[in-house]
Amino acid sequence: MSTIRLNVSPIRCLVSLALLGSLAAAPIGWAQNSPQPQQPKPPDQATPDSGGPGADPGSIALPKKKEKPEDAPPPAPTAPKFKNPEGASDYSLRVNVPEVQVDVGVLLEKTGQFVPNLKPSNFKVYENGIEQKVTGFKRIEAPITALLLCEFASTSYYFIYDMRNAAWAFAQQLRPQDYVALMTFDMRTQIVTDFTQDKRQLYDSLNSLVIPGFSERNLFDALYEAEDRLTRIEGRKYIIVIASGRDTFSKITLDKIYQKVKNTPDITIFTVSTGGALRAMTEGRSSSWDAQMREMDYLQADNEMKTFAKMTGGMAFFPRFTGEMPDIFADINKNIRSKYQLIYHPTDPKQDGTYRKLRVELVDDEGRPLRMQDEKHKPLKYDIIARDGYKARQEVE
Repeated sequence: MSTIRLNVSPIRCLVSLALLGSLAAAPIGWAQNSPQPQQPKPPDQATPDSGGPGADPGSIALPKKKEKPEDAPPPAPTAPKFKNPEGASDYSLRVNVPEVQVDVGVLLEKTGQFVPNLKPSNFKVYENGIEQKVTGFKRIEAPITALLLCEFASTSYYFIYDMRNAAWAFAQQLRPQDYVALMTFDMRTQIVTDFTQDKRQLYDSLNSLVIPGFSERNLFDALYEAEDRLTRIEGRKYIIVIASGRDTFSKITLDKIYQKVKNTPDITIFTVSTGGALRAMTEGRSSSWDAQMREMDYLQADNEMKTFAKMTGGMAFFPRFTGEMPDIFADINKNIRSKYQLIYHPTDPKQDGTYRKLRVELVDDEGRPLRMQDEKHKPLKYDIIARDGYKARQEVE
């Protein structure tokens, strides 16, 4: 039988006995509630970007500092804060600055030719006699929107003949982009052709004017209705009145039609008188009371046609021969398409609905009246075509 020997050192034995004694003396509850040792979790290697504890409570993440650019601009000053007084509510303020646009045509008196190459400094604009500062200037040439308002009454063949020739001459001046309508009147008005760009439709409508209905000529009523219809169309419009100028049975008085023409914006009226050849053959041939009164009526009609054109910046023509028609409508065509547009803010900004008188002058570089000369250094007279005035917008209370 083999014998096993254990070589134990006396010091190790004493330590082991001491440990056993301490365990035996410990309370039973403490031994049961003592926490069991746990295996340590591997540390989370990801460090949070914005700092704070990560998945491992033992690791510490430091916040990243933003790098400062070397040439960073200083911070903008903070806007001051305004505080309303006690009891006052918030409100908004809107200021409308009125702006006036004036279309000006400058034509040579002898030839009717448009004068080009004028500068902003050559124009002076006066409103109610007070000079205005021109802030905008440009030359415009654009398609037109025009209404032919023709007298078609049972009076004399000469008047109808002149009217058809004049309307035909105007139609030949039209371009493909232009819009034109035809409206006739005697005792009542009739829209023969609505606005169209087809010249053939206008020609067909003119050829259909053969037999008139009434002998009355209600020019004032027809012009008033034409102005009303054109106000529904935006932009610059033109009315070409081809008539004798006489009014015999209108409900609208002369004062009312003048007021209507003055207060209707963006409409320019050109007038062409008919029956010139007949009047030239009969004027002064009879001393009867009826003949003298008829001549007075036509003189008054001429004055009305001139006034309609002048108040709106148009032109008035009184031809006596058919051969004059192409040149007349060539002048109208130049005046309509070629203009200078002046823009200013009136010194009187009140929007009170009053009528403001306008006057346009041409000056040279030294402020004196502009003088023009031809190639032979002969003075040239010119006409300034512009509106007589405008009505300020009425402020709504």
